[in-house]
Amino acid sequence: MFHRESGYYKTTYAADMELFPLPITKAAIVVICVLFFGLFPALMTDYYISVINLCAIAVVGALGLNILVGYTGQISVGHAAFMSVGAYTAANLATRWDLPFWITLPAGGFMAMGVGLIVGLPSLRVKGLYLAIATLAAQFIIEWVINHTPAISGGVQASIEVPRPSLAGWDMDTQTEMYYFLMFFTALAVIGTLNLARSRIGRAFIAIRDQDIAAEIIGINVYRYKLLAFGLSSFYAGVAGVMYTYYLGIANYEMFQLPISIDYLAMIIIGGLGSVLGTIFGAVFITLLPVVVRVFMETVGVYFVEGVYLAQVIAQMRLILFGGLIILFLVVEPEGLNKLWQNIRNYFRVWPFSH
Repeated sequence: MFHRESGYYKTTYAADMELFPLPITKAAIVVICVLFFGLFPALMTDYYISVINLCAIAVVGALGLNILVGYTGQISVGHAAFMSVGAYTAANLATRWDLPFWITLPAGGFMAMGVGLIVGLPSLRVKGLYLAIATLAAQFIIEWVINHTPAISGGVQASIEVPRPSLAGWDMDTQTEMYYFLMFFTALAVIGTLNLARSRIGRAFIAIRDQDIAAEIIGINVYRYKLLAFGLSSFYAGVAGVMYTYYLGIANYEMFQLPISIDYLAMIIIGGLGSVLGTIFGAVFITLLPVVVRVFMETVGVYFVEGVYLAQVIAQMRLILFGGLIILFLVVEPEGLNKLWQNIRNYFRVWPFSH
């Protein structure tokens, strides 16, 4: 029997704020945990596990950007730069001081948060396009500083090789071991964002997004919460950068250039602004897009394109689909994949009755 909502019967504030109010929701969470922490890593090959690992990293980074853009309404096109700050912070701590990941990972997040607070200072006076330009400038400035500071970048080609994370002498070398490592922090990021959205801070973010002048009138310190949103967003970005560095075993600025920032913007736009579930949908969708395009072209495209040009066509097809899908979602469904899921859920909530 499905336990569906048939009215509003909550009588306490705690019940109203409950994260999983329905039995079917709690059961779904249990099933998801069993799938992702039990069956998937046991049944899937290393290739598919590696794809899920990339999706997990993308989810953490996209959640951070959605806190800033989706919940607070502050535009940023420099998200990848904050990921690079976290990545190089962890890489230097791990290689020079031989610190474990449970120190380097939060350290990378807090360093990115500090830089994000500095970059967020213009948000106190500007908004919209002007703020986007400010964050774009931060993207290029941070890239330049990393590339021209050997003490940070490690010198040649701005690359630092990072050893795999280890726990109590256990080195996480395989894809499956890295899967559990990444999934643990992804789960923490999702739970943290869900609780943030329900908290006083999250409600203040939403009030600022909807109408900052009205929010200030009712007593919300707009400047403080805008800076806090930049700090939290940058912290998530820094953690995602550290996860990416540990997963690939190297910190390199080319992994965090402007196109990556655009990718993360596309994730939250296609997934749905101001939605944790939509962010997950968007991160998985954009991460899987090049994989699906490559498989399709290698299977079907070989009959229409010569093998010499196949790689070039695959790259161009990804860009065409990438831009086309953003336009499609902005025109057809501005609220993204999350809204589509809500429509499906609402349909089955009243099924088989029409009202």
